Amino acid sequence: MLEEIEVVAPEKIEERSMEIITASMKPERLTFYTEKELKVVKRCIHTSADFDYEDNMIFKNNAVESGMQAILHGACIITDTTMAASGINKKVANEFGASVHCFIGDEKIAKLARERQVTRASVCMEEGARLAKESPVIFAIGNAPTALIRLYELIQNGELRPALVIGAPVGFVNVVESKNLIKRLDVPMIVADKRKGGSNVAAAIVNALLYQCK
Repeated sequence: MLEEIEVVAPEKIEERSMEIITASMKPERLTFYTEKELKVVKRCIHTSADFDYEDNMIFKNNAVESGMQAILHGACIITDTTMAASGINKKVANEFGASVHCFIGDEKIAKLARERQVTRASVCMEEGARLAKESPVIFAIGNAPTALIRLYELIQNGELRPALVIGAPVGFVNVVESKNLIKRLDVPMIVADKRKGGSNVAAAIVNALLYQCK
């Protein structure tokens, strides 16, 4: 049985994984995306082992370049979950003066959410919008459709102009609807379309941008 095991040096495992992903993707999808977009798509497949991402990733308004430029100018990266924040490579982010923020555990946020009877994730987006007045901001949403809906409202009302919106909430309630709202906007965005996504996917997208800045 052991003869079936491929021997790969530890430092080469990720490289080998990307080779397998490339060989397994549909040829037409390899040429559909730009080179930089394709690296984002492959990173999503790498983190999920789900090849649906070769078909359901949407890039609008020069999204990858906008995100990379924001990182190079010390972006604040706002997530809707601690899991997404944990998955982002902060060592690389710090090399560019970028920072990662998640306000979901902030008691002030929880208090406001209770008073207004809304989700904490939606209030977190308002906190991120305040940071956007001083720094370029990337919003990486991997869990809460309500966060994406609140971003839509803030952008639509002219209260926020993000450097990039990553829309990858996962699930069933208002997931597709929230992504459809964001897709109407004229801002840089990367959307994992339909029901799929997740905090790990949102973090993977950010990491794909970070690694291309090096």
